[in-house]
Amino acid sequence: MDVTYRIEQKRQINGAFPGPKSVELAARRTNAVALGVASSLPVYVADADGGVIVDVDGNSIIDLGSGIAVTSVGASNERVAAAVAAQAAHFTHTCFMVTPYEGYVELAEKLAEITPGTHAKKAVFFNSGSEAVENAIKVARVATGRTAVVAFDHAYHGRTNLTMGLTAKAAPYKRGFGPLASEIYRMPMSYPFREENPNISGKEAAERAILAMEKQIGGDQIAAIIIEPIQGEGGFIVPAEGFLPRIAEWAKEQGIVFVADEVQAGFCRAGAWFASDIEGITPDIITVAKGIAGGMPLSGIVGRADLLDSVHPGGLGGTYGGNPVAVAAALETIKFMEEHDLAARAREIEEQFFTRMRKIQSEVSVIGDIRGRGAMVAIELVKAGGIEPDADITKKIAADCLAAGVLILTCGTYGNVIRLLPPLVISDELLADALEVLEGAIRANA
Repeated sequence: MDVTYRIEQKRQINGAFPGPKSVELAARRTNAVALGVASSLPVYVADADGGVIVDVDGNSIIDLGSGIAVTSVGASNERVAAAVAAQAAHFTHTCFMVTPYEGYVELAEKLAEITPGTHAKKAVFFNSGSEAVENAIKVARVATGRTAVVAFDHAYHGRTNLTMGLTAKAAPYKRGFGPLASEIYRMPMSYPFREENPNISGKEAAERAILAMEKQIGGDQIAAIIIEPIQGEGGFIVPAEGFLPRIAEWAKEQGIVFVADEVQAGFCRAGAWFASDIEGITPDIITVAKGIAGGMPLSGIVGRADLLDSVHPGGLGGTYGGNPVAVAAALETIKFMEEHDLAARAREIEEQFFTRMRKIQSEVSVIGDIRGRGAMVAIELVKAGGIEPDADITKKIAADCLAAGVLILTCGTYGNVIRLLPPLVISDELLADALEVLEGAIRANA
């Protein structure tokens, strides 16, 4: 890649891990930070760039998580950092609902350009993916005059009250936090690796869900269908070909707002601007966040102009929504993605991953499935010789990788999926090193 790095791109663990400074910070954290906030790594970050995180003890760790798909252009991209500094030097906040500014308008125009479809679009900006999802549902309910919302098995849509209801997994996201929002219905997802009928097609799986919606709710009662084109926390599940187009088609027939939750899969992560592009679908509304702004907190919804304009003035927004510094970061992040064709880079990462993992899969019996798109790829671990999920071996592999200096994340309804989300600017050499460590950890635990 034609990218320069501020930090040397190498993996290096110095002595005890975690080191003494991280141990000291962990003790301070115990007394100051709420227990409900958990962290994947026992080390504390001092610096990060490209595909490397440097902790407070000087350890260099290969980053295959990107802050959960956020730092796609790197955690300290110099162009994004400069855009942030330049904007902050003028003003950090006015609240767009009080005193608007050009950057917000420019970003809305840009998203209308790069999201699927040539129809008239508008956008609204918020702070988190959960906020984007909540507001997409608000728009759908106002626009349709209906209340029912459909989500799918294995879905993850956030941690707020409404989005917890949309999220499928109980622990740790929902347990003890009820009562949850009403008028939410869950439908069967296309999960090719775990289908009872391994020969079911994507279209047949869609018809299964459509029949359930017709019987349990009625198409004329549904305001919105929301789905991740590639499910994230649920296990990086890629539905069978034909599933999403048929669901979208039925939604259109019924006057239902089809919402694609692209919070994790969007902005080149899956090998295209949006995963919806790969599926050949044009959502009514797309939710965006994570990779949009190079690490700055920003989210939004982009959708049909008539839908977004159905909400009365003052019905959408928030004090920090579309913060000018975050917007400046987003505009520069998108420019960087365009100039470096990071969608193509994501596809290169995908090829390297599958080439290596297919070989391993043919040689060990604990890899049940490898899947994903672009730089959003996963390995599902099972007990040898079957398809029973093995969460224990998944944790061991993740721990072994971390001890060797490679950060990987786990996910999945059953806790048995390793997910890889490397920065799209990671070098081939660093990626190869990380995959070699991962391969070794898999073989050692197989």
